[in-house]
Amino acid sequence: MASSIKWRGILAVLIALAGLFYLTPSLTDRLPDFWKSYLPHDKIHLGLDLQGGMHLVLEVDTEKAMENALTRAGSDLKDVLMERNLRFRAFAVHEGKTLSLELPGREEGDTFRKIVGDLFPNLEIQSSDFTDGKETVTLQFRKANADDIRKFAIDQSLETIRNRIDQFGVTEPEIVPQGADRILVQLPGIKDPRRAINLIGKTALLEFHLVDEEGSLDEALKGNIPEGSAVYYGTVMNRQTGQRVRTPYLLKSKAALTGDALENATVKISDRFGEPYVGLKFNSQGARDFERITGENVKRRLAIVLDGVVHSAPVIQEKIAGGEAQITGTFTMDEARDLAIVLRAGALPAPVKILEQRTVGPSLGQDSIEKGFLSILVGGVLVVFFMILYYRVSGVIANVALILNVILIMAALAAFGATLTLPGIAGIVLTIGMAVDANVLIFERIREEIRVGKSASAAVAAGYSRALTTIIDANVTTLIAAVVLFQFGTGPVKGFAVTLSIGIICSMFTAIFVTRIFFDYFLWFRKIKTVSI
Repeated sequence: MASSIKWRGILAVLIALAGLFYLTPSLTDRLPDFWKSYLPHDKIHLGLDLQGGMHLVLEVDTEKAMENALTRAGSDLKDVLMERNLRFRAFAVHEGKTLSLELPGREEGDTFRKIVGDLFPNLEIQSSDFTDGKETVTLQFRKANADDIRKFAIDQSLETIRNRIDQFGVTEPEIVPQGADRILVQLPGIKDPRRAINLIGKTALLEFHLVDEEGSLDEALKGNIPEGSAVYYGTVMNRQTGQRVRTPYLLKSKAALTGDALENATVKISDRFGEPYVGLKFNSQGARDFERITGENVKRRLAIVLDGVVHSAPVIQEKIAGGEAQITGTFTMDEARDLAIVLRAGALPAPVKILEQRTVGPSLGQDSIEKGFLSILVGGVLVVFFMILYYRVSGVIANVALILNVILIMAALAAFGATLTLPGIAGIVLTIGMAVDANVLIFERIREEIRVGKSASAAVAAGYSRALTTIIDANVTTLIAAVVLFQFGTGPVKGFAVTLSIGIICSMFTAIFVTRIFFDYFLWFRKIKTVSI
């Protein structure tokens, strides 16, 4: 028995020391260098309601996603019709909802329907009109496919925004869907709100377009745009005046390569001017396509277009192998770094619009922290005095376990990188009451055993063993509820569930394991014959 008490005591001390080591960085910034090198140095992360930050509600333009998907489907359909030598004219996309074309006769119409049915099952014919022997066909997405496109736009936007924010370095952001087409974003501790908004909202659609060398840019600017081409704009820095000049470009409408082929994007420094630029690295397929495109178009210009803006249009001097390119411009280091982040994270499938923006000031967070910890202090002091008055020395033992319980909860938050929120503080207050509840059950059972005439050691053993089942049942059911809240809850609910779950586990350890060590020590080593309870 003595050996068991010793090993249990050593284990409890080691766990308590580990908790103090994890909690110390949150209590002081004056840590020696060896601590930062060899010991835990992560602090408790505070939520948006405690440390301030940014609250955003974004709306995803799912109709634009539909329009983009229909445009791509129309382009593919047009290519297939040209490959099959099927005549058509007046091919057009209308408001991103339908696409139409004109066929010269019924025979072509039958062939067209077979092509659509075999190769484009996501499209259906909305209407068909015969006039003067010609058929005008209007197509649209099937309802199930349209719903899938909208849902995919939300899911992909959510994942893309999460990737961008993770690379931006925000600790414990909250990014969750809200309603049918909205996304809730909470960024605790953000220092530069405008930069964060620009990073989140940038569509980052990267495309490479060949410059239309045959067409006339002057005529295109007058409205006479050649078929298969489009006018884009970019800005060029005039190094003599230092001003940016808006410059038009006549580009081929169809992108030769897109950002889907991108593997990595990094910030680099130009050897010539010492300016930052973004280096691009394509994946294996993209590298092969880029090599083929540059090989087939030597001495032609290839424009790099991001979100419809031309960043540069260099002349291809030779075939470029290795799958590397670069985006140059008058970037600041932060602009180049943010551009690299959004390119690595991928393009948004549709534009997003900020519906609601709130900035929570740190003064509000500090006030919440002070009131929250005051509630912990007041609740803890009341429980401590009650336990001492009602259970005497046994109450003191329960209070020691209670203090250790709070330390372990806070240490676990720091160790696991969890976020402490205002509802989380409420969870800690609740845990304080639950922690002593287990000891109340045990102590009342010990009292009953003493009343029937058992010795102190027998009464303690019986009290712990017979109350254990009830304690486990109560805590396990509460833990299950906390896990469900964490799994399906968001925001404040999840913060409450985190501290409640950790608190239940810690209270089981301190209320049953640690307090039993104290009783066994006094009864076996000090040979005390009575229990002050």
